[in-house]
Amino acid sequence: MIDDNGSKYRDLPHLTEGDEDFRSKFLSWDLGDLCVTDIKEYLNHKDIILVPMASLEQHGPHLPLYTDTVTAWEVSKRVAEMIAVMHTPPIWMGYSPQHMHRPGEGRGTITIRSSTLLRLVHDVGRSLIHHGFNRIVFINGHGSNVKVIDPVLRKLRYETGALISFVKPYMENYVGILEGLMENPWEETPGWHASELETSQDLAWNEGVVRMDRADFTRAHIPEFLPKSFEKKDGMPDVEFEGYKYFTFPMDHHEFIESGVIGNPKRATKEKGEEAFRRLSEHVARGVLELMNVPVEVHTREFVDRVL
Repeated sequence: MIDDNGSKYRDLPHLTEGDEDFRSKFLSWDLGDLCVTDIKEYLNHKDIILVPMASLEQHGPHLPLYTDTVTAWEVSKRVAEMIAVMHTPPIWMGYSPQHMHRPGEGRGTITIRSSTLLRLVHDVGRSLIHHGFNRIVFINGHGSNVKVIDPVLRKLRYETGALISFVKPYMENYVGILEGLMENPWEETPGWHASELETSQDLAWNEGVVRMDRADFTRAHIPEFLPKSFEKKDGMPDVEFEGYKYFTFPMDHHEFIESGVIGNPKRATKEKGEEAFRRLSEHVARGVLELMNVPVEVHTREFVDRVL
């Protein structure tokens, strides 16, 4: 999206005084692309870094397993470019036990246990703090990571004093900044798994890996092990009973949606995906700019317990 002034990103004070000279020193904002000299130079000016994290899990017959990681990575890359901050490569594995399906089904999901995810996120954070980063912003693209992440975010903060943030730039039940963008009515769950939003974003990312010829509208339903007096419409672990959501059950994804697609992806377009990425990225960028002004005092930097 280009505005009348030719700026790719609107309403962002991303070119602060001296920022153009700062930008010219870096070929990339991806930590993995940079050399030791580059990282030292960056840390002489800024102490914040973004960490995209999500999952590698099935998204039905028409979307790639990378889908959630695409959300986190794309937002991180765009924010980094907007405001000249660094990001790590994505953590592409996440907590996805519900997406494994029955053995031998070939769904492809790679899940890690909650304890493994917590250790992984902890060690990534502690490594970055060890090197001199004081502000770690995790950009999450996978809803189920939210179920388990709080203990490690607190541990990083309590252990080191660093500023730790966790951002969720996507839409499931919460429309937020994407209000009015999707065409699907609410009952067609536009923000859910492989529906209109995720399909649009994948089209904007790489339309060559999206198989719209396979896209179909499928609705979630109550698992067979529950009585018909209960009702289910989306991918949350809670269900409705007598019109209220007080009951929660551990359910596998294929128990309430066989195809893996919750909703209607047929109205997805590349343009909607680009606009969704723009809105989400600009919002996150403005928040990150604010966090750069927060006083932070790291009291424990060295990552001593880094072996076992």
